Amino acid sequence: MKLIVKYISVWLTLWLLASCANDTKFTVEGVVSGADGQTLYLENVGIAEVQTLDSVKLNSAGKFEFKQERPAYPDFYRLKLKNQLINFAVDSTEHIQIWADAGTFATSYKIEGSENAKAMKEITLAQLDANQLIQKYRKEYEHKHMADTAYMNRVNEAAAAYKEVALKYIYGAPMSTVAYYALFQQVNGLLFFDLYDKNDSRAYGAVATSYDHFYPESPRSKQLHHLALQSIKVIRGQRKLDLSRLKTQEVSFLEVSLPDIYGKVLKLSEIAKDSPVIVNFTAYQAEWSPALNMELNRLYTKYADKGLKIYQISLDADEHFWKNAASNLPWTCVRDPKTAYSEVAALYNVKQLPAVFVLDRKGNVAKREDNPQRLEEALKAVL
Repeated sequence: MKLIVKYISVWLTLWLLASCANDTKFTVEGVVSGADGQTLYLENVGIAEVQTLDSVKLNSAGKFEFKQERPAYPDFYRLKLKNQLINFAVDSTEHIQIWADAGTFATSYKIEGSENAKAMKEITLAQLDANQLIQKYRKEYEHKHMADTAYMNRVNEAAAAYKEVALKYIYGAPMSTVAYYALFQQVNGLLFFDLYDKNDSRAYGAVATSYDHFYPESPRSKQLHHLALQSIKVIRGQRKLDLSRLKTQEVSFLEVSLPDIYGKVLKLSEIAKDSPVIVNFTAYQAEWSPALNMELNRLYTKYADKGLKIYQISLDADEHFWKNAASNLPWTCVRDPKTAYSEVAALYNVKQLPAVFVLDRKGNVAKREDNPQRLEEALKAVL
């Protein structure tokens, strides 16, 4: 009898130790059918990089299990099978279960054990729907089957459909990982939510304020601080955002280094030194380009003696056309060879052209003003 009690005591001790160990880990397990011989990866999606945490080679049964230490703050992870991804978030010791098929891995999976992960699936599918529509419209536009105005209207409609889904979570639970995930979804490297748009800025403010309250030391909270403060500087008339708790810091423009028509790389920081600058993302082949350049030329002629500089960034696909058009312009003209997939445009969250930013003499973004008729008013504020 004593021996039995001793074994029970040892077993209980081991069970308790195992339970305590699992209390510090989260688990992701499930089945991927039709993936015999393929490798499944578990990755951590950080702010600046994606890190592979673990992997398993699947057999015909398709079963997998990953265990990892719980993150210090809510964080994002994904399963990767070839080029297909399943995104989910972890904020504690969740036990997440996923069932998927190799052929439709990223879209038709079933997930249990996390309500946030289920909501993230809805966000992902809405993003994919918008992405497919925008890609379709882009092809029609590039083949000249759609006019500029129609193209922009349809892209905006597709983006609005995504935002309708995303905003349910952003305003419904702004402190959640779903809200953060919804805020930073992209299409062609561009964010759906424009940091310089007054309405979209409210969404950044809602999530930033909540993260600041619930996770003040999280790196993602600090990232949101920076973005929300940058938005405040640009949208000075915005008063409905409650961002009084956010820490202050200097927010300046993002550096751009691109070649001019002679191949010389020109930096925005060098052009903007101690001068007010108009930064313009444009496409010379667009129907609105001549009128825009005429207005820029009028402003440049009028205010050049006050130090005004113009740094114009072309996203034209036809390099030869751009060189010919830019050769007679009196300001700095550069071109991004990545054109529609410009990372520079993505950094400035440019969703449509033209996009115009006004920088003050210290290099701060003072205003985004895409309407040429109101550009002079914005310019006078920094002159």
